[in-house]
Amino acid sequence: MINKLLIANRGEIACRVIKTANALGVKTVAVYSDADANARHVAMADEAVYLGASPSKESYLRGELIIEKAKQLGVDAIHPGYGFLSENADFAKLCAENDIIFVGPPASAIEAMGSKSAAKHIMEKAGVPLVPGYHGDEQDEAVLKAAADDMGYPVLLKAAAGGGGKGMRQVWSEKEFSQALSAAKRESMASFGDDHMLVEKYLTRPRHVEIQVFCDTLGNGVYLFERDCSVQRRHQKIIEEAPAPNMSESIRKQMGEAAILAAKAINYVGAGTVEFLLDEDGSFYFMEMNTRLQVEHPVTEMITREDLVQWQLTIAEGKPIPKQQDELTLTGHAFEARIYAEDPNNEFLPSTGTLHLLQPPTESDVVRVDTGVEQGDEVSVFYDPMIAKLVVWGESREVALKRLLHALDNYHIEGVSTNIDFLKRVASNEAFVNAELTTTFVEKHHDALFAASQPSAQYLGVTLPAMALLALSHRNALRTKANDQVDKHLPVWHSAGAWRANSYHNETLSLIIDDEQFDIVVKHTQTVGGKTWQVTIGEQTHNIAGGLIQSDDGSTLLSAIIDDYKSVYQFAEQDGQYTLFNHDTHARFAVVQPSLGDDSDTNHDANFNAPMNGTIVALLVEPGQKVEKGQPILIMEAMKMEHSIVAPQDGMVESFYFNAGELVDGGATLLSFVPESADADKKDA
Repeated sequence: MINKLLIANRGEIACRVIKTANALGVKTVAVYSDADANARHVAMADEAVYLGASPSKESYLRGELIIEKAKQLGVDAIHPGYGFLSENADFAKLCAENDIIFVGPPASAIEAMGSKSAAKHIMEKAGVPLVPGYHGDEQDEAVLKAAADDMGYPVLLKAAAGGGGKGMRQVWSEKEFSQALSAAKRESMASFGDDHMLVEKYLTRPRHVEIQVFCDTLGNGVYLFERDCSVQRRHQKIIEEAPAPNMSESIRKQMGEAAILAAKAINYVGAGTVEFLLDEDGSFYFMEMNTRLQVEHPVTEMITREDLVQWQLTIAEGKPIPKQQDELTLTGHAFEARIYAEDPNNEFLPSTGTLHLLQPPTESDVVRVDTGVEQGDEVSVFYDPMIAKLVVWGESREVALKRLLHALDNYHIEGVSTNIDFLKRVASNEAFVNAELTTTFVEKHHDALFAASQPSAQYLGVTLPAMALLALSHRNALRTKANDQVDKHLPVWHSAGAWRANSYHNETLSLIIDDEQFDIVVKHTQTVGGKTWQVTIGEQTHNIAGGLIQSDDGSTLLSAIIDDYKSVYQFAEQDGQYTLFNHDTHARFAVVQPSLGDDSDTNHDANFNAPMNGTIVALLVEPGQKVEKGQPILIMEAMKMEHSIVAPQDGMVESFYFNAGELVDGGATLLSFVPESADADKKDA
């Protein structure tokens, strides 16, 4: 019987487990690092214990310390969540040795699936179909390359101990093999302490379809249908859905039975996911089995109306699976969109910072938000940058997709870059709407998904004048407050208007939107009824009125009347960057301050700043060495991912400012680079 549960994890999955435990009357214990001392999961739990410094290896990966704390607090069971120690066989053994229930499979099952190459051999013997590839122990580069040459390019290099896209590289030609192998092995070693590689034939138009399985200690096993996780970037999932579109009942049954066959081949217990590649002709191939609860489990919960964490706890207590196969039903359709702090327009680089604004859509029976952060929290460099999982359900795929887009429209975050706009472009893309899904979806539709957005007529006609009104009103409110010209009991927005009393003058207000400057001519006027402005944008002139108002909950809103069209907006301002939003608008802009000098930068070092905090992994060239445009010259690692710094043109690296292994701050200049033309000028001189 589980009366007290320790969750050996953080963030949204810790909060998710605590929610079910609370519903079952199970007491919970959270664990935390320095970075998470005030985190949401810590506040939600009944008790919390400190593990150590912010880096995972000094806190969340300290298995023996977690066991020690669990014993001190009289914990019955440990739920590992996903990531960290969830697929660590040694930790599962430690739990068993200390009479603590591990809410997961036995260590032997984790070990069997922990090595992708060993898993392939087990599945082959069990009769589960496999992708052609090399899964042997010989790791000499010549052997691996020969296997790739034999099966034909493209091939996929995969870390045998990997997951989450770490240690994985596509290789499209023979000449790319050596460099790709080195990068994959480095990333695998850094992430898993193991650089053993697999080589597999890369299918060019497959779908990624996975089966949710559950097995109990009594020998029973069921599958809770499938999820389509084809839409990915960097081999990491972006949007998942259940059930898989256009999946026939015949193939669903075949894949489900193959998944159960895979689980029983290793005497599996608990929640697991068997991942397959589904080809166009209906054939499918085993990829791997994740011996834990998946990030995307909520879409399965939505279509089955089952609580999978409750199932985990039930099975961990030695009880039978809650339902048999013929008792499970599939109803409707569900999507999960992962909300990340990252910049899709900069190769999805993670973004760190404070969540100055965090406003998710309203939750209901059909809209769910799983998160581990709150407004004011910091997205740090130490952990995965996922902010939340947005999950929606509908009676059909069409209805669910409409709800997803509506929910994304109403998800507002400021303080870090996010992928919300990118998710909206994916979900509204014609191919996605038509369920034309493959694992290369993002690459195939790159131009449409990353196209620079152009302001629409509505944007120019309503939103841009509203931006001008916000900038003017906010500026005047700040000035009024600073000069203490209005009694503190009178709302400062009632005095918004021109900057000179009884004056009618023009000024030019310049706004920067998506790196484009819009110059707005503002004429300050005054009518009997109050302050108004005329704004001219290009050939269009608008009459605007309104200002800042106080809402019932105490927040400040913008009331805008644009050519007799009235709207109310929420807004956020941080360091001169504004965000204006309501149910159908989400616009960011900055106000150009006057009299700023020319800040053009001709320094050769300017393009070699660290994109974020991280560690230098390798210097790929020597100082003084000539390099070609596009050639990688330095590799840094941040948030568990490698990022290559490449030469923007032919030239020479004059010097590096950091050595391999050193930590660097975001924005730090990494090296001095001399373009070829400048190098020639030096020699001529």
